Amino acid sequence: MISIWEQETFFAPQDIIIAGSGFNGLWAAFYLKKKSPKLRITILEGGAIPTGASTRNAGFACFGSLSELVYDGAAMGTEKMQQLVELRYKGVQRIRKHFKPSQIDFDLCGGYELFGPAHNPTADKLDADIAYINTLLQDITGSKSTFKRTDKKLENFGFGHTTHLVKNKLEGYLHSGKLLQCLLQTVQSMGVQVLNGFAIKSYEHKGHSLDVHTENSYSFTTAQLLVCTNAFAKTLMPDADIVPARGQVLLTSPIDGLQWKGAFHSDEGYYYFRNLGNRVLLGGARNKDLAGEQSFVFATTDTIQDELERYLAEVVLSQHAGQYSIERRWSGIMAMGSEKTPIVGEVQPRVFASVRMSGMGVALAPVVAQQVADMLLA
Repeated sequence: MISIWEQETFFAPQDIIIAGSGFNGLWAAFYLKKKSPKLRITILEGGAIPTGASTRNAGFACFGSLSELVYDGAAMGTEKMQQLVELRYKGVQRIRKHFKPSQIDFDLCGGYELFGPAHNPTADKLDADIAYINTLLQDITGSKSTFKRTDKKLENFGFGHTTHLVKNKLEGYLHSGKLLQCLLQTVQSMGVQVLNGFAIKSYEHKGHSLDVHTENSYSFTTAQLLVCTNAFAKTLMPDADIVPARGQVLLTSPIDGLQWKGAFHSDEGYYYFRNLGNRVLLGGARNKDLAGEQSFVFATTDTIQDELERYLAEVVLSQHAGQYSIERRWSGIMAMGSEKTPIVGEVQPRVFASVRMSGMGVALAPVVAQQVADMLLA
């Protein structure tokens, strides 16, 4: 049994309990405290650190590659695609507003998309897609030329099997770990309690409050519960339209004479890479085994890692054969569904959710977290 001191501090009744201390949970706590400083808020995190996707991604500050947006416009409809891009774009701007570049290693270095044999539109088709998407995004980004074909850079970059290159001048990258640490320190300084090692197992309604039960047998009482565990929200929301999507990543050793810098995509965003200093961080290839990567297991597989190494050797570092090794491999678990729009709102009385970031949590969280915070305080 806990002591009276613990009961009246760490385990005291809360106004809001947030499940998950990733980007979504921390941004939500930030906006809640900013709007209502006296709120008693506790974030319960199952891991020693957030272990979903927040610190296990590629560190992109992006809002969608050209081919991805063309595909989404056809699949979702133009209006929904624009709405989603606006959320992502605003999210990146809010990150830049709240944190100095030096704090989070933010660099607006530009985003690029490679087009090669597998997806090789003609120059005319590519230019038509660029003009079309630029028109749709003009009111969102404030630029008439968000995307621009820049094939002349290919010779300097040295990519193999690449015919065209499209640049987005408004994208870049950041350090996911530093951003999460900054957010964590910020909300704790505002009075938010963050407890690690408390994975929520279940909850039950008790009158005008909720009893929240954790996997290590501790229980908490709260007026409202906010679920921000993304793919892992299935534990608390079994009927939600959420499918886990494992994203695998590898990191090379330092490479002398690396010719390029930036955040790169190809194949509708399924492949993505960036420089990390003079090393290369490459992730994706999930489309080579979509069913197999619908997993909650943090692991890397030969199928995906072999494909990443092939892409690295044949495309990204085709001019650096034998000059690098693979230093590190890891994976993160994203949340997908039948559509890319996040699930944000009240799912049961006094229970809210902000989940299903569809691989874009870095950019989406600063905006959707404020949306759900406003709903909690309505």
